[in-house]
Amino acid sequence: MSDDRNEWRQRFSSTRRGARLARHLAVLELCRWDFPLGGDESDRVAQVVAELAANAVAHGSVPGRDFELGLKRLDGVLRVEVSDADAGRQPDLRPAGDGHGYGLRIVEELSDAWGVTGRVVGKTVWAEVVQRRRPATGAQR
Repeated sequence: MSDDRNEWRQRFSSTRRGARLARHLAVLELCRWDFPLGGDESDRVAQVVAELAANAVAHGSVPGRDFELGLKRLDGVLRVEVSDADAGRQPDLRPAGDGHGYGLRIVEELSDAWGVTGRVVGKTVWAEVVQRRRPATGAQR
């Protein structure tokens, strides 16, 4: 697990339980970064993590391989990165109204940008949420 003031990473089992845990731990990390539970950024990032982690488990899972969640706090942007081991299946933004596959539509709606980058093993789907406010400075931990 990587952990510094502006970046956090953790691997999770490629299961529904792993995806849920990823979402919960992302929210806790945002709280540590002074983005409170129930705030705009926290809610948007939580939903983006939920959708990308669920997609990694459902569509990017390779037996015996975990997925990885990364959060980065850049200048005015919260970046979510979800990496899985399946480079062959790329995310597919399906047309509205086809009855399924709304996860990436939700990501597109809640994030300010999103995309896919390749890795040595697999791919990373990322999304960025622009901060609407600056976190409090000097908050006690």
